[in-house]
Formats: sequence, structure tokens, C-alpha cells
Amino acid sequence: MSNADDRAIARRTLVVIGLVLATTFALAFVYATRRVLTWAVVAAFFAVALGPLVDRLQHRLVRRRSLATLLVFLAAFVLLATVAALILVPLFDELGRFAERAPGLLHEARVGRGPLGQLLERTGARRYVSEHSDQLRDLGTRLRQPAVGVLRGVVETVAGLVTVIVLAYLMVLEAPRITRGVLAVAGDGQGERLRRVGREVSRTVTGYLTGNLLISAICGLLTYLVLALTGVPFAAVIALLVAVADLIPLVGATLGAVIAAGAGFLHSPTAGIVVLVFFVVYQQVENHLLQPLILSRAVRLNPLTVLASVLLAAELAGLLGALLAIPAAGIVQTLLREYGPRRLRPASARRPAGPAPQG
Repeated sequence: MSNADDRAIARRTLVVIGLVLATTFALAFVYATRRVLTWAVVAAFFAVALGPLVDRLQHRLVRRRSLATLLVFLAAFVLLATVAALILVPLFDELGRFAERAPGLLHEARVGRGPLGQLLERTGARRYVSEHSDQLRDLGTRLRQPAVGVLRGVVETVAGLVTVIVLAYLMVLEAPRITRGVLAVAGDGQGERLRRVGREVSRTVTGYLTGNLLISAICGLLTYLVLALTGVPFAAVIALLVAVADLIPLVGATLGAVIAAGAGFLHSPTAGIVVLVFFVVYQQVENHLLQPLILSRAVRLNPLTVLASVLLAAELAGLLGALLAIPAAGIVQTLLREYGPRRLRPASARRPAGPAPQG
């Protein structure tokens, strides 16, 4: 073997080792900064969703980009605060009333009177509590110890939420400047393709949000009807809470079912059973009919791709993966059509640029 061959083999070996090391460092960097990267991905998602609203407001009413961005984010904040107030204010009122009645209910439960006491008596729970009071007291002491960890989690959640809002605001604010810089680097040839990709990505995210909101509205409306027909109090508030929970793909309806069924059982066993049966049927309809059909039309994906992408992403990345699976699948489809094999591209993207035919 000649020296040239030895040098070529050594060069290829070094290249392979370099690629392996670079990949290892890249994966380690992603793992070390996974929290910040998650915040950035979520912020980009909301920035793409709110960007068209800011552009429309800037072109029609407000000329300054900063003012238009601020108004859109303030409107989104007011909307979210209103929804939170509609849910939390009645909830806190009920918690206050329960706190006032708690001593009496506890006394009745201890002596086996009242609804709670009778239930504990029938199930044998009151006897178990009296026989294992020391163990339960020790358990309560141990449960109070992780309070610092819970507080740390709350602080981290608030910090993440603030970071996502700030990142999304800056992304929307600087979007025109970033777009101009990217298009200038790409040149005229790739500029039009990048604009087309950007429009498709924006349409995909906006369509996903619109379709998801429509599904949640359907869930909330049907929940309100069932709760109202069964006589469950605060039906409107519970239905609104269920609609908000239903924004989470796959597991949202289950969370809503826990909330609504719990309220139904507190009202009466019959109401609880009716609500539970409704959600068992509705969740199957939503997961296998409403979500694939509505989201496939909004994002322009076939129903099988919608369902498969949500299931796989939920398995790989949990809740965040389920939330971002459908728009991510739409974005991948857009990139494949633009940069993938020629047969996957739409007809408009396959036509070569050239002079118009004469005739």
C-alpha cells in the first residue's frame, strides 16, 4: 500500500472520529441545555402563531412594529387572564365555603354521621383511620418535608413562563429584521423559496391552533350540556375548565373527565356515572375522529399522519411532544416538498423559472 493510500485512510479515519466527537458533544450540549431549548421551541411556536396578527395590525392600524407587538401580546394576556378569572374565582369561592364547613364535616366523619361519615363507615375507612392513626400522622409529616422541592418547582415554572413570553415577544418584534437578513444571505434564487416555506410554516401553526381551539370548544359545549342536564352546579365554569384542559392532545379529554366526573359524583352518584360514560365515549370520538379530521383539514395532513405523529411524539417527548407533534409534522411535510425529492414537491415548485411562452 502506497503512502498516498495510507494518508487517505488516515484522513478518513480522522474525519470519522471528528464526526463522532462532534455528534457526542452536540448531544451532550442539547441534553445539558434541554430546559432552555424547550423554552425556545415553545416561544417560537407562539411567535409563529402571533406573528400574522402583529403583521396585520401593523399594516392596517399601527405603523410601529414595537407598538403592534405590545398590543397583540397585551390582548393575549388579557384573554388568558379573563379565562383564568372565570375559572379560578368560583373555584376559590367554593374552596372558601368548604374551609368554613370543614370542621363540621370532619367532626361528623369522626363520629360516623353525615354523608362523608356514612361513606367512611360503609367502606370501613373510619375504622382503618382510627387503627392506623400513628402511621397516618407519620405519613403526613413525611409529606410536608418535600415542600421545598414543590416551591422550587413552582418558581422554575414561573421563571419558564416568563422566559417563554419574553422570548416570543422578542422573536415577533425582530422577525422582519431576521427575515431580511436571511433573505439577503440566501440571494434572489433561494429567497422566494424561503418566503414560501415561511408562509407554509405560519399557515400550519395557525391552522393547528384554530383546529385545536375548535375541538376544545366542541368539548366544552358538550360538557356543559351534559352537566346542565344532570343538574351539576357550576356547569359553565366546569365546562370552561374542561375546554382549557382539552387543548392538550390525547390526554386533555382525560383530565377534563377527571374534573367533570369528580364534580358529578360530588353532586350525585347518578350524575357522576352519566358524566363518566359521556367522557369515555367522547374521548374515543375526539381522539379517533374529531382530531384527525379537523386537524388534518387545518394543517393539510392526512388523518393517519395526524394520529401517528401525536402518538409517536407523546411517547418520545411526553406532553410537550404531544402539543407540538402536529405542527411539527406539517413543517416536516413542507420542508420535504421544498427540499426533498422532486416528485414530492407541488407542481408550482417543480416548474422551472424561465421566459413565458410566446404565442
